[in-house]
Amino acid sequence: MYLLTDEQTIEDLRLFGKKDAPGIYDIYNKTHTRGAESVLAQMFRHPLSDHGEINRRSHIIEQFAGIGTGFPFEAALFDMTEKYLLAAEEQKKQGGHIALLSEKDIANGVTAVIELVQKVKAFIERKEVLAIASFQKERDAMAELLADPSLEPVLREQGKGKLSYAATTAYDQLFRTREKSRLEKLLSLVYCLDVYVSVAAVARERNFIFPKALPGSENVLKLEGVYHPELAKPVSNDFSMNAAQNVVFLTGANMAGKSTFLRSVSTAVYIAHMGFPVAAKSMEFSVLDGILTTINLPDNLGIGASHFYAEVLRVKKVAAELNANKSLFIIFDEMFRGTNVKDAHEATVEITTAFAAKKNSLFIISSHIVEAGEQLQQQPSIGFQFLPTRMNGHIPEYTYRLENGITADRHGMIIIRNEGILDILKNGQKRAAPAKRMQPQHY
Repeated sequence: MYLLTDEQTIEDLRLFGKKDAPGIYDIYNKTHTRGAESVLAQMFRHPLSDHGEINRRSHIIEQFAGIGTGFPFEAALFDMTEKYLLAAEEQKKQGGHIALLSEKDIANGVTAVIELVQKVKAFIERKEVLAIASFQKERDAMAELLADPSLEPVLREQGKGKLSYAATTAYDQLFRTREKSRLEKLLSLVYCLDVYVSVAAVARERNFIFPKALPGSENVLKLEGVYHPELAKPVSNDFSMNAAQNVVFLTGANMAGKSTFLRSVSTAVYIAHMGFPVAAKSMEFSVLDGILTTINLPDNLGIGASHFYAEVLRVKKVAAELNANKSLFIIFDEMFRGTNVKDAHEATVEITTAFAAKKNSLFIISSHIVEAGEQLQQQPSIGFQFLPTRMNGHIPEYTYRLENGITADRHGMIIIRNEGILDILKNGQKRAAPAKRMQPQHY
């Protein structure tokens, strides 16, 4: 069972990098094989929605992190194995334009497969690996593949000296014809192992924690010390939601850190559903059916849609999923920013009130429209938090720390004046920059 999400959410959370800008995937991608990179990408695109499977995967990675298990194979071994086993497929893809494997390539490939098979056998029989109960499914699958009588000669091979031409030819026939499917299945399991031990190493290096997944019926989200993993000097926050208070209305001035906070929480929820460690001190969460965010919604020029209409279509999509009785984690950053304040106010109140009635889902709505928040205070299931701005003379400073309540902070004109924009337009000269300005923690 996989978590419902979409490309908008994947873009909002910047899960995958673009050009010179890395993504969340790159933080976790310390894999040693090309196959594992592909498996990791699929895990990022298809998080889990079964709390048992999430906890099982999380426990595997946590156990590998605890014992400090490294990837037990050299990268060169996989380069030779993959080149050897996948040569025929690559030749077909390229229309037969790739040269057939040479005798040397075949000999190297056969030797690599023998070494790989023997090392997999040795790894799954390690005492510390046998002790990881949650890894039994993968370990048993590897053991079953290796137990086939056809691989007995491979496991007995001593590896002393160069194989004879006759032995190489026999093994080549075995590996690339008779048992190729078996070896490919073994490779796929080793790719998953590569992901597990690599993510475990990331958890150790970055002090990420392993969340606890709860059944979806509990509808709980508890985060302590959550922060965005891409920030060099992050400010962490505690945050919680439940069925009794399933909507949070978030306010704060521009540059106060609202978008970064929304990404921090939604990234943690998304990554936790993968069974991966997250950037926080602790986390418990009820497993959801889906995560849909709207943080950086573009105009849909392809269908001639304005930004406002794109927002309307996004809300419509969320409404359709909610009406299908799915439990979702929903984020809207500055809902209906593409229309006038009056319409945005009315729509924000109406939509947020309707969201509050969906007790099996969780929502965070950020807004500059303080008046909407004041009107929504009549709803007991809506909580109110804000990111404050402290004025140091004429200079706004940001704590990036959540506080309870609603803020009317609006410092757009102060920032414009501090940057000397009006002076530039009037006099053609740029006024000296303020002596002190806190750098925003968002991007």
